[in-house]
Amino acid sequence: MTTTKPLTGRVALVAGATRGAGRAIAVQLGAAGATVYGTGRTTREKRSELGRAETIEETAELVTAAGGQGIAVPTDHLAQDQVKELVERIDREQGRLDILVNDIWGGDHLAEIGNSVKMWEMELAQGLRMLELGVKSHIITSSCALPLLVRRPGGLVVEVTDGTAEFNRAYRENFYFDLAKNAPIRMAFNLSHDLGALGSTAVCVTPGFLRSEAMLDHFGVTEQNWRDAIAQVPEFVIAESPVFVGRAVAAIAADEGRARWNGQSLSSGQLAKEYGFTDADGSRPDGWGYITDVVLGGKDAPADDYR
Repeated sequence: MTTTKPLTGRVALVAGATRGAGRAIAVQLGAAGATVYGTGRTTREKRSELGRAETIEETAELVTAAGGQGIAVPTDHLAQDQVKELVERIDREQGRLDILVNDIWGGDHLAEIGNSVKMWEMELAQGLRMLELGVKSHIITSSCALPLLVRRPGGLVVEVTDGTAEFNRAYRENFYFDLAKNAPIRMAFNLSHDLGALGSTAVCVTPGFLRSEAMLDHFGVTEQNWRDAIAQVPEFVIAESPVFVGRAVAAIAADEGRARWNGQSLSSGQLAKEYGFTDADGSRPDGWGYITDVVLGGKDAPADDYR
């Protein structure tokens, strides 16, 4: 008999689980039965440089409410000693790590400062901070966590980024942002070579036009009335909730044949077609397909064709 919780007994680390895609991924892994360690820098006692109110404690509570076990661990993934202690704790408490999700970012405010600015015109410290947040933090986390993950065959590493490999061939915003968003694609590809021979899998996953908490705030809407923002940005019609990419990662994690994805760059919309899951509202948006075909390609097609 097929279990309704295919990840029961599995242990996941979602690095960068405070909000947005990371939080949703953690919750959906929990809904599938996993024990999920969610990390981030914003707690009920202290906020990160972003200043947002979402906390990792809330994420852990949502994971548990969804049917898994959520464990919040305050962690700065640029501090190697903190990441090492985190992995040692997982080993001590669980003795295994089956799923590693690298969703660490927090650099959107820096990207906006440098939007369309020439490389030499942007403050070097701001650019390097983006690379620290989006690249260095992922490398530190993988370096510390992979020795535990590869103890058992079948492990999964998910690098989360913004944009597919195909779309990211185009220039993205500015020099540093482009590097930060392309690096996870290449990291998954590189790790696929190291992990594949050990029976593990590495993939890169991107949401489409994500209705994160920050994005909803930016447009002055909520998840309930998000369609009001379409008047400001017509492309928002194809937006997806964070639940969608959360279900995408959970579907890969539960797939015994996931090795076929090893090294690939995958979108939530693409994976929905493969696995048959939907967004929270029952739709199946294909944000990158819409942006590529209609917004950039000039194709005359209604947005409903991409939902």
